Amino acid sequence: MKITLNNTSEEFGQDVMTVNELLKVKTFTFKMLVVRINGILVKKDEYSTAVIKDKDDVMVLHLVSGG
Repeated sequence: MKITLNNTSEEFGQDVMTVNELLKVKTFTFKMLVVRINGILVKKDEYSTAVIKDKDDVMVLHLVSGG
């Protein structure tokens, strides 16, 4: 499958994957993440069930706090 991840074209060997699978493959390990699939916010408790499909536009942003 081909998706757009953070405005960059990416290709994966499977037809679909969950958000958790994507985070693992891409080694995103930040504690505070915001994930959107086609502009729709995915809640953290939905990462194991939210499915990413071919041609989806996915944004994974990590929040950084500071002062």
